[in-house]
Amino acid sequence: MTKPIVAIVGRPNVGKSSLFNRLIGERRAIVEDLPGTTRDRVYGTSNWGGVEFTVVDTAGLLGEDEAAAGSGTLAEILKDTREQVQSAIEEADVILFVTDVKIGVNAGDYEFADMLRRTDKPTILVVNKADSLTRREDAVEFYSLGLGEPFPVSSYHGSGTGDMLDRLVESLPESEEEPETEGPRIAIAGRPNVGKSRLLNAILGQERAIVSDLPGTTRDSLDTQIEWEGEPVTLIDTAGIRRRGRIDPGIERFSVLRSMRSIERADICLLLMDATEGFTAQDLHIAGFIDEQKKGCVVVINKWDLIEKEAGTMEDYRLKARQALDFMPYAPIVFTSAKLGQRVHQVMEAAMSVVEQRDRRVPTAKLNQVLKDAVQKHPPPSRPGKWMKFYYVTQADVAPPTFVFFCNDPEGLHFSYRRYLENEVRAAFGFEGTPIRMSFRARDEDRR
Repeated sequence: MTKPIVAIVGRPNVGKSSLFNRLIGERRAIVEDLPGTTRDRVYGTSNWGGVEFTVVDTAGLLGEDEAAAGSGTLAEILKDTREQVQSAIEEADVILFVTDVKIGVNAGDYEFADMLRRTDKPTILVVNKADSLTRREDAVEFYSLGLGEPFPVSSYHGSGTGDMLDRLVESLPESEEEPETEGPRIAIAGRPNVGKSRLLNAILGQERAIVSDLPGTTRDSLDTQIEWEGEPVTLIDTAGIRRRGRIDPGIERFSVLRSMRSIERADICLLLMDATEGFTAQDLHIAGFIDEQKKGCVVVINKWDLIEKEAGTMEDYRLKARQALDFMPYAPIVFTSAKLGQRVHQVMEAAMSVVEQRDRRVPTAKLNQVLKDAVQKHPPPSRPGKWMKFYYVTQADVAPPTFVFFCNDPEGLHFSYRRYLENEVRAAFGFEGTPIRMSFRARDEDRR
């Protein structure tokens, strides 16, 4: 089920990134007292009252007159920034419009407020830096923007954010029901213009019967249910990609939220990258989101037909891909040309193999033999006065495979040893293409 999206927007240097960090509970956005620090959108997950939602931090938006005053490279950056903010607003379910009580209401705020009113989306007016009684009282000035009640907050200190979040949760849409589908759901994900629609068409052109087209919960998307080698499969296309004429080129260029919505609904992701452009920050961000969501993944290097090749070119590129995607070494890599239909069958074969790996169960006896051998080969480091002991391991779940290790001192277990155990499990049982969850717990008698 997809999480609703909340976009944080406003002029430069009003404290959007500080509010973003406050909502997600970590310092992920760069916070500087300089306008324009955040040019690319940043994403995170927040939870209030048991309700989860995705938060999007956007760049500071200048007014049209201010943007027009720029020249050369600056003008292009300002144009790109405006398109990114507009993309975030278009995809959001609720908008947090952040202003600065220290500066007061200015012409740019009025222009921004007028733009937000035209979106006809729930907008919450946040008056930031209200860290004193006087400044909280000054927030009433912002009623003049015509966006309803202003919420005075201090994103730095956290004051006032509770009332704002209560209103935010009230404004979120009701959860959408997932369409009924058969078989695994495979999302085609990646940044714009890497060939997602070509790959979809190439898969559908492999003489596979299209069973039905189903409306997805992702906006403007159409899930396609097919049979592949006799097995039912649902393909999740990035929202709107098959209605290209309805999408503004600038919005399409920067939209990543659509891929995120598709990823959340999928079991397996085909992560497309453009062989001619290498590995961009946007590629790695989408890959990181797939890994965080614990989805199966096949890395698809598209447009391979455009690469000049020599002996070893593919292996050299594969090595570079492994280095760039070092946080997901489990993902298989397939080189393809969706345009020419090269190796499209291998892409689907890899995806269906990952489906099997995600659903695999390992007998407890075999798991414990691997654990015993791993500990004997490389004993865990122990804290002074507390010798680390492992008792047993069991598989608790599938999709993704989830393992619970019982030991006497889970808090003292170093992350490097956790990674070592994961590598030993993978070496013994595979699980190619899928992340695995590993939990370390103490037995009841160890907790006393």
